Order: sequence, then structure tokens, then C-alpha cells
Amino acid sequence: MAETGAAPPAGAPALLAVAHGTRDPAGPAVVRALLDRVRAMRPGLRVAEAYGELSEPSLEEAADALRGRPVVVVPLLLARGYHALVDVPGRAERLLPGSVASRPLGPDALLAGALAARLAEVDGIPPHRRDAVVLGAAGSADPAGAADVRAAARLLARRLGRPVPHGFVAAGGPPLDEVVAGLRRGGARRIAVASYLLAPGRFHDRMRACGADAVAAPLGAHGAAARLVLRRYDEAVLPLTVPAPAR
Repeated sequence: MAETGAAPPAGAPALLAVAHGTRDPAGPAVVRALLDRVRAMRPGLRVAEAYGELSEPSLEEAADALRGRPVVVVPLLLARGYHALVDVPGRAERLLPGSVASRPLGPDALLAGALAARLAEVDGIPPHRRDAVVLGAAGSADPAGAADVRAAARLLARRLGRPVPHGFVAAGGPPLDEVVAGLRRGGARRIAVASYLLAPGRFHDRMRACGADAVAAPLGAHGAAARLVLRRYDEAVLPLTVPAPAR
């Protein structure tokens, strides 16, 4: 397993990074910037970009260029759910037989550090000096995805040394705007939302309309996110490179 910054061994599998996709052109631009950082951290590793829907190249288009070589698929998703556990791995296996899929990026302490950094960028007020910080997420109808968001909120709370509730802007609950309104009723005057999103799009637009005083930018091309992409790739590659025990 190559360390970050080291050249991959000869014949190393390609990394196929698959994001959800969005109609907002800023979304793919952020994903490309993130993957540029991944390439800079691991020179020589083939890193391909793909999207599950809405954006191009599609997973099918990206797979066409990778046929005939080993591939590790890394879902650029922050929690478990249908896309991370069923859709992306299943489509990749049909398109690229023998490929392996990593687990999604989150939850992870690296992302908690990146979330804290994005919060500090919003208006210069340190997160610990705000009355309240909320983790805003897209949401998931999958209980495993909701559990991952709760775990991400706990990791951010540990990082900031303060309670961090969470709220969703799409599926599941609790709704982010209701969480923010509840904090207002409790006396919070300065409320900031940490955006548990990878890239801009309609979910981030909904977060900006939740009634908070500040909404941080998505994680985007933060260095911690790039390191985590490589960590997930390495975790998936390791079983492929360790010889099976002799029988």
C-alpha cells in the first residue's frame, strides 16, 4: 500500500471516484478540483471521475475507458445508503467485472477537521464562540445513513468541544430548519451550519435558506477530503495485494 505522496506500484488499480452528481455546474468543478489534489498526492495513480446521475461523465462512460484493468471504485459520498451500498457498487461490478468498491468517505475524523476549517472560513468567528453549531446534511431514508450522520455530528462535537446537533434538508429527519428554529427558541443568537456536503448544489441551497446566521461552504477540495479518498482506495486495495494464506 503506497503512502500519500508515493508513486503507486506497477500495475496498481485505477481509482474510479464516483460522485452523486448535480445540475449545478459548480458541483463537478469542485469534484474535479478535489481529484486534482488526489492526483497531486499520489503521482502516477490513474484517477478517473464519474457521476451516478445528472452530471458527466456518467459511471458508464468512465467505465468504458477503464475496461481490461483492475479498478477500485471510491464513492464520493459521506454516508451509507442506497447509492453508496447498492447503486454504485452494483453498476460498477456489472460494467467492470472484478472491480472492488470502497466504503463511503464518511463518517471520519478527517472530515470533522475539514468541517471545522470550513466553519472558521464563514465570517471569521471561531466556531467555539458561536451560540450554536449544527451539522447540516442531505439526509437519508436508510437507517445506516442516518446513523452515519449522527456519528459525523459526534465527531465534529468532539473536535469543537461543544454539542453539535444535526438536521437534514431532504430525506429523513430532523429537518434542518426546525433544528435551527428550536435553537432560536432556546436563546441562541448566532447559529452556524457546518455543511456535511461534498459539493455545491440544491442541497446546499436549501441549507442557506434554513434560517441560520452563517452556512459554511461544502467540504469540496479540502486536503483532508483528498487524503480520505486515498485512504478509502488503500483500504480497498489492501486485500487485493495481501497473498492468501497457504493451505
